[in-house]
Amino acid sequence: MIRFLTPVLILQVCCLYHAYKNGKDYFWYLIILMLPLLGAILYILTQVINKTDIEKVTEEIATVIAPSRKVKEAEKRLAFSDTFQNRVALADAHFENRDYENASIQYEAALKGNFQKDFYVITQMISAMSQSQNYEEVIRLADQIKDNHEFKNSRSQYIYGLALDKLGRIEEAEQNLKNIDQRYSNYAERLILAKFYHKNGKKGKAIEILDEVITESDHMTPQNRRTYRQVVTNVRKFREELDNQY
Repeated sequence: MIRFLTPVLILQVCCLYHAYKNGKDYFWYLIILMLPLLGAILYILTQVINKTDIEKVTEEIATVIAPSRKVKEAEKRLAFSDTFQNRVALADAHFENRDYENASIQYEAALKGNFQKDFYVITQMISAMSQSQNYEEVIRLADQIKDNHEFKNSRSQYIYGLALDKLGRIEEAEQNLKNIDQRYSNYAERLILAKFYHKNGKKGKAIEILDEVITESDHMTPQNRRTYRQVVTNVRKFREELDNQY
């Protein structure tokens, strides 16, 4: 009995401390105390783990259990009716399943007739080609849509910049990568941008970005602090490395 109660009591104390620290309603103190194990579990599920986290875990579990379910359903719809929408849906299913080769094949097949310049499909192909490290193709595709107003400051422009960097087109890469530097967002991408600047002899710009992210991290919401904890840790670590350089 003692062996069973000890971890439950520890769990209760942790939940009570969390409730106190985060100013939760008195109702939760009663639930945790009156229903020791069940109350603590309910508290964790509803007050500690946010809805987004639960949905993400559920989706990941579903993907592990049936990784090809969406693909098979999309294949059936396409076999029944070979339309642009159904083919893109199949491509998207492959993409979500991290099958970038088949995703690219289906996206390319969709780019015909009136849909040759479809912006969404081309941006998806850019992402797929980037995952496959086909940087030449990333650049070729991006060149087709870079004059589109939706391309500016987009994820695709950032990927385009990374591809240009990989092929040694540094000045062009900077012109496209720097647009990702938006305050209170794009934390992981801004870390990569800082590393790009440092690699190319612009340590001052790198430090400026890192310091901005560190300052912004002090004002994050609790949810964002959890989401970007590792990124911020990496930013601080890289900033210290730059400080230690002579």
